[in-house]
Parts: sequence; structure tokens; C-alpha cells
Amino acid sequence: MIAHLTGTAPATLYPDFLDALRSAGFRGQMSTDYGTRTVLATDNSIYQRLPQAAVFPLDADDVARVAALMAEPRFQAVKLTPRGGGTGTNGQSLTDGIVVDLSRHMNGILEINVEERWVRVQAGVVKDQLNKALKPHGLFFAPELSTSNRATVGGMINTDASGQGSCTYGKTRDHVLELHSVLLGGQRLHSLPLNEAELAQACAQPGRAGEVYRVARTIEETQGELIERTFPKLNRCLTGYDLAHLRDEQGRFNLNSVLCGAEGSLGYVVEAKLNVLPIPTYQVVVNVRYSSFMDALRDANALLAHKPLSIETVDSKVLLLAMKDIVWHAVAEYFPQDPGRPTLGINLVEFAGDDPAEVNARVAAFVEHLQADTSIERLGHTLAEGAAAVNRVYTMRKRSVGLLGNVEGEVRPQPFVEDTAVPPEQLADYIADFRALLDSHGLAYGMFGHVDAGVLHVRPALDMKDPAHAALVKPISDAVAALTQRYGGLLWGEHGKGLRSEYVPAYFGELYPTLQALKGAFDPHNQLNPGKICTPPDSAEGLIKVNEAPMRGDYDRQIDERVWQSFGSAVHCNGNGACYNFDPDDAMCPSWKATRERQHSPKGRASLIREWLRLQGAANVDVLAAARGKAAWAKGLPSRLRNNLARRRGQQDFSHEVYDAMAGCLACKSCAGQCPVKVNVPEFRSRFLELYHGRYQRPLRDYLIGSLEFTLPYLAHAPGLYNAVMGSRLVGRLLEGQAGMVDSPLLSRYNLQATLTRCKVQVASLPALRELTPAQRERSVVLVQDAFTRYFETPLLASFIELAHRLGFRVFLAPYSANGKPLHVQGFLGAFAKAAIRNATQLKALADCGVALVGLDPAMTLVYRQEYLKVPGLEACPKVALPQEWLMDVLPEHAARGTGSFRLMAHCTEKTNVPASTRQWEQVFGRLGLNLVTEATGCCGMSGTYGHEARNQATSRTIFDQSWAGKLAKDGEALATGYSCRSQVKRMADKQLRHPLEVVLQQLLG
Repeated sequence: MIAHLTGTAPATLYPDFLDALRSAGFRGQMSTDYGTRTVLATDNSIYQRLPQAAVFPLDADDVARVAALMAEPRFQAVKLTPRGGGTGTNGQSLTDGIVVDLSRHMNGILEINVEERWVRVQAGVVKDQLNKALKPHGLFFAPELSTSNRATVGGMINTDASGQGSCTYGKTRDHVLELHSVLLGGQRLHSLPLNEAELAQACAQPGRAGEVYRVARTIEETQGELIERTFPKLNRCLTGYDLAHLRDEQGRFNLNSVLCGAEGSLGYVVEAKLNVLPIPTYQVVVNVRYSSFMDALRDANALLAHKPLSIETVDSKVLLLAMKDIVWHAVAEYFPQDPGRPTLGINLVEFAGDDPAEVNARVAAFVEHLQADTSIERLGHTLAEGAAAVNRVYTMRKRSVGLLGNVEGEVRPQPFVEDTAVPPEQLADYIADFRALLDSHGLAYGMFGHVDAGVLHVRPALDMKDPAHAALVKPISDAVAALTQRYGGLLWGEHGKGLRSEYVPAYFGELYPTLQALKGAFDPHNQLNPGKICTPPDSAEGLIKVNEAPMRGDYDRQIDERVWQSFGSAVHCNGNGACYNFDPDDAMCPSWKATRERQHSPKGRASLIREWLRLQGAANVDVLAAARGKAAWAKGLPSRLRNNLARRRGQQDFSHEVYDAMAGCLACKSCAGQCPVKVNVPEFRSRFLELYHGRYQRPLRDYLIGSLEFTLPYLAHAPGLYNAVMGSRLVGRLLEGQAGMVDSPLLSRYNLQATLTRCKVQVASLPALRELTPAQRERSVVLVQDAFTRYFETPLLASFIELAHRLGFRVFLAPYSANGKPLHVQGFLGAFAKAAIRNATQLKALADCGVALVGLDPAMTLVYRQEYLKVPGLEACPKVALPQEWLMDVLPEHAARGTGSFRLMAHCTEKTNVPASTRQWEQVFGRLGLNLVTEATGCCGMSGTYGHEARNQATSRTIFDQSWAGKLAKDGEALATGYSCRSQVKRMADKQLRHPLEVVLQQLLG
């Protein structure tokens, strides 16, 4: 059921609108389910507004159907807001009407003209997606954003986005050549620079297009002097109805200056023609370190004299967070730390060009200035030279937005006064006053930004669940708005106005009625993203005030504090959207990439869990008590069966929508490693499944998967019989139909005993290990078995034993014991805890003997150092090393001389949660004289048993095709570290990949 808006609109307004839209031939999707609406209720701001519904147009014709229907008198109370990547920090795409999501389908690159250097794209194209397509042509779309891997071009246009390098490259508006928009009523608008004759023709058009041109022309003709006086002369100038650039440098009339930055309040941008630029062939970033952040700011003016491409700054809070992040291992060499003189601020100063000698000469002159100038104390500097090094540094800088949300505790930096722009020469003094303002409230804060443009992102730290903290949003916003005006700046430097639009009348002054006239021409009934930027003349609705829109904290404080703390890995998601990464060759969230449904992303799943916890509390359900007080399986069976029957009969329960989103998760843990805020979906997914199946009976599939590790040792006594049964078509059909499982792997028939005998392998018993001398312990290793390599890939297990033996190590085989990972994935947390405690106790006893422990499969091995440590009552588990970690300790520097090149396709969990792991394999191969290159890959689509579940077959294939399928076709032997990855390749491509250690063994054997 659709919740209806308050006010005079009838309760059936939105259902009637959607019914009429279907009847009008709308071909995309529509969604009114509570889960979709919940996910779209937030962005990267402090706000939360639940929409009535969401529509996902298939093309521009669908958008025109929406716009035409809105203009009908019966639907003039309908409110709609376009949405792209949903990464805004000011609630630009949040609405209590209908969300029009242009990113799901309208994301095609339509044309690339290399000779004339322009492209045509649909609004949903992601910036990095576009630049990836342009890179082979040596071109790029210039405006650089920290959210470039998920921000859409339509969103960039609607916020007139800019970022790093804007002093050189300008804003999005500077690169927009033509726009195709759909206006209210469905009329199409093709806007581009016009000469006087063309402008006259545009004004003479019938309908809304002609009206908006006539109003805009009148504004330009009559308000020119006032516009000149009102707008400060800043690099960032103005976002939102930019009247100052209605005439371009050639004197042409350009309506795009108004549409860029309009935040969807004037129409729907559906297509854009964009100017693109040659990629500089050589880059150098000088990383300058300071003992004070204010020193970094005050130094910027002197550094600007050397005319670098950009100067980015980061404060100590962001640096310290970066040091704990996955990104730091790639950039630590550029920021050496002196414990006696800590770095509290940095400036990243970039020089770029096509002539390396010329760029290096400019860098040398700049470095000479750093060494000779003593007006500012600097701790030192380093050089990041070349595109690869520069990209690593900027990846750290880009993650700053998300990293600020990952501080400890509930008081966290919040975006609501965070992109002010002042003249660069005033920035240091301005920030000093800004800091004094925050200090007067006793608030901590984080800062980073673009000092060359006078833009600094300042995020005051608040606990938005605390009403006293939430009440500070308005007075701080008021004070910052006044402070920024006093310094001749703007409150909105690059992230748009959104729900901070109440300050527009004060900034625009006498020009505000002009903005209203323009809004009225485009949107007379205030239907398009209302309450933001401005309202039409005589509108009954005003601008939304910063403290009037509902905030996330208003809902979050309804969750019991004990529950909030217990589910911290979900509820602390700040909506930065890093999980919306478009790149198919990045591991982050394969289910999102395959489905394009935001429920199937870490942000989406975290949003659903937050709302589910709130609703459980509202229904007086104590989820913590429910987890502790689970009834015996048999005792609770009748109740679960009754609930299942009620569900099949259509019982409404939000839990079902949450379950569907959790069921689509691969549990690959890429989110846990890559999310700046460390949202860990597999963790809270398992907890949710445990609670959900306390009320609803599990399918047979869950029991088969959960018991797999326990049944395999018995089944392995008769591998031939098992394989014959599982390989029959009849059993295959039964398993698919009754248990929802397909392509079950077959048991290995390898004779492991022969290897154990030849290599004199012993069982890792405590007496045997305790008898070893210290020297023998140094040359011994305990192999910790896992179910998959032990029973399905036994030759790999044998290869490790052979390799260790060849290196002169005595091998002990730890007694087989179920690891428990399948139990955890399926939410059998009680059984998992028992397995974890049993295993940890056994492994600790073995480790106490002083012998290294090694596990083969990364997904299984990393459970010992991750999930085990969160089991109540289990304080520690000894480290079980990955093979490459162990080899780095024991393999001689020059173990062998060989030749050959290989490509590593690493397991998602391994490369995202242990970022040094792939580099360690490269170093191991280097010691053997071999070349190993880590291939950039997304997920293979298997991830444990996910790919074997019938309900996931289509998605599993899509995920495989998005990245791995193409990489397998490349030259050079591909190697894979994960059992699930090798299994998926065999299943999908009928190829058998080797594990890297098999190549190492082959090389040592000569």
C-alpha cells in the first residue's frame, strides 16, 4: 500500500497516477514496495524522505510519458524528483513524491567522436564508465569527482559538479555542448548555444519551450547589471540557475547555464553532448607534509604561484582514517611518518602535461621553492610520478568523503555545511573563523578539499540520534551562511543546494524574484523537485528549511540503543554509495552490478536492516532477546509452518522484502573490505537470517548447505558411488526441484594416502608437536584442512604437501574439523559458534607448540581471523596463514631461476580483506624468476555455494560474464586462488585453472 502525502492531495492520487502511467504505455518498471522506497529514502546527506513510489524509465519516451501525465489538471499535485547515482550530500534527489530513477536503464554511451572530441551519452552513464570508454582514444571527461565511480553524468549536470582540477578544467557546465531535456507536459527541449537569429526562433516556439526561452532572454536583457553585482567572482561561481553565464564567451545565448545545476527542478535531462579533452600523458603529484593543517592552508597561495593543475588538501583526521583503510598499503610510501613530528596536514600538488621534460622542470622549480622558502614550516615532501602512482594517491584522496564516516563512536562528521567557496586568498582566515565557530560549540570536525579553488569540505561531528546535536544543524548552518557571505563567498561551492535552499533568497537578494520567474516558466505548479532552489511566483509552498525536512537521526533514535550498537556494521552506513561502483572489474558488490537494483547493494541492505530494526522495536520485538532465546527446532516447527502458510497466502511482512535482499547477497565480504565505513553485509545478513528463520521455516537447501562440511567425510568413503548418484540426471532434477541446488561438485578420487606416505606426513597431534626441538619446529608446518580442497580438490592439497616437503619442511595435517563458514553464511549462528569454539581451541593448542598454521582456501581461512573473533566467548583464534603469507617467510629470495608470465585472478574476499595478499603472490613468483601480474577482476559469480543455488543461476552467469569471461580469453595462463573461482570457471567456461602454488611447485621441481 502506498502511503499518501499529507495536505489536500487525495489518498489515491499516486496510485491513480501510476495506473494512468501504465495505461499511457510506460514501458519501464514501477515500484511501490516498501523496500524500494526505503532504499531510495536516503542519499549521502543527513536527511531521510520516504517516496510514494519509484519509476525506472526505459528511455526518453518513457520520461516524456511521465512529464506529459504530470501536466494534466488531475495530477498537478503530483511531485516528482529525478535521481541518478544518489550520492548527493544535500538531499537533492530525496522526495516524498515519486522518484524518477534515470540510472537503471538510461545508461548508454551513444556516440564518441574522436576527431571533434565530443561524446553523446544518456543521463545514467557513470563518469568513470565514460572515461573508461574514452581512454583507448586518449580522451577524458574532465570534471573530477571523489564519487566518480558511481556519479552519473545526469547527476553531475544537475548539480553542475566540479572537484579536483576545477581551476584548470572548470565545472561540468564548461563541458556541456548540448542537452536534451523533457519539460513538464512532455515537450522535448534541445538546448545549445544560440546566435541572435536562432534565439529569436527558439523564443517563437509554441508551448513551454518557447516560454522558457522568452523568460530567460528577458532576464538576461533586463537584469544584466544586477547579475554582475550579485555574483561573486569565484572559480566555482554559482550552482543552480546560473544567470551569470546565460551569455557565453562568444556572446551566444546558452540556456544550459541554467539547466546545469538545476537539480531536476526545471525538467528531466535525458541526454547530453559533452566536450572531452586529451589525457595528459605525464603527471607528477608533489605530496607536501605539514605539522599543522592551518600551515597547509596558508601555504596554498604561495604554491598557486607555480600554476599547478590542482592543489588538494587533507587534514590529520582524514589521514589517520586513511591509514586504517584498505587504500593505505598502496600509498604509505608517499607519506612517511615521524613519530616525533606527526603529519597533521598535507597538500597534494599536481603538475601535468604531454612533455615529461617540461613537467619535470616545473616540478624541479617547485621543489626548489619548497626547499628555499621558510615562510611556512614543512615536514617534507615526496613525488608520485606517472599515472599509476598519481592514481594511487588520488584514490586515497577520493575516499576522504567516505572515510570521515568511519570514526569511532556515535559522534561522526556530518555533511550539511560542507562545500562553501570563498576567494582562495581568503581561505585560511575564513577557515580559522569557521573552526572558531565549531570550537565554540565544542565540536570536532574533519576537513579536506580544493584549496586552489577556495573550497573546503568541513564536516562537524554530531550524533544525529541525539536531539541536542540535531538541534545544532540550524544555528550552525545559519552562522556558516553568514560567515561565508562576509568573506565574499558562496554556501554552495560544488555539491548543490538541495535541502539547504532556504538561504537562496538571502544570497540572491533582489534577483530572487527573477529565479522564481524562471522556475514558473518551467514548472508553474511546483511539481519538479519542489522546495529546492526556489519556488514559482505566488506558490503556496515555500523552500524547505534545513531543520524541517525529516532527518535520518529522527528515525535512528527510535532504535533501541542496545540494538543499535549490536548492529553497528549496518546502521552506521552513511550513504556515501561507494558500493554503487560501476566497474565490473572491481570486486565491490557483484549483486548490485548484476541486477542494477539498489536493494541488492550494501547501502540498500543496510538501509533495509535499519528500517527493519526500527519496525521491530515499534512492534515491541526485542531482536537481541529473540536471538538469545531461540526455541528448540522441533518445538518451534508448528509455528514456523503456520507462518510459511500465511506468507504463501499473501501475508504482508516487511521481513520478506528484507529476506529477498539478503538472499541475493553472495557473502563475498568485498563490502567489509572496501566500504569506507566498513558496512559488513555478510555479518548482519547472517544475524537477520537466524532471526527470520526463527519465525519462518527454512528451505531444505539451507540444511544441505549448512551440513555439507559434516557429511563430506562420510560420503568420501565411497566417492565412486557418490559421484555416480550426483551425476545422474534424475538426482540432478530432484535436487533442483526439491532442494533448489544445481551443478553439485563431485568428490575427488585422488589417492592422497600415497602423497602422505611419500612426504612422511603426520597427524598434528599435541604429543607429536611437543616432541619437536625448537629447530624442528622452525622447519615444520601444520596444514589446516578445509572441506573444499580436502574433498573436492584433493590434488591441490597434495600439491601443498609436496611443495612444503620440497622446501625441507616436515608437514603435519591438522585433524579435519568443520570450519563453519557455510553455517555462518546461512545464519545457523548457534551451530557456527560451537564449531568456531571447538576449532579455535584445537588450533590454539597446535599454535602453542610453535609451529606455523597454513590454510589453502582464502574464503575458509580468513574466517579464522574474521568471523571467529565475533563469536561471543571466543576471545582469540591463532593466525592461520594464507599460502603466500607463509611462502614469503620460508621461500628463499632466489629460490629458482625460471621464465614465464602468469596472470593472477584473486578471490574477492582475499584481495579486499587482505589487500597485501596479491602483492605477496607477485613477490613469491619473483623469487622464482617468474612474472605474475594481478588481473583486475570483479567477482566470478560463485562465492561459496551461491552459484550452486538454482535461484541464483541467472545472476551468477551475469556476474561471471561481466568480468571473468572476458579476462579468461586474454593471453597468458590465468591462475585463481579461490576454490569457488576455479569451480565457476570450470562450470561456466569448461576450463581448469591452476592455483598459484601449483606453479610454484612445478618451478621447484624443475
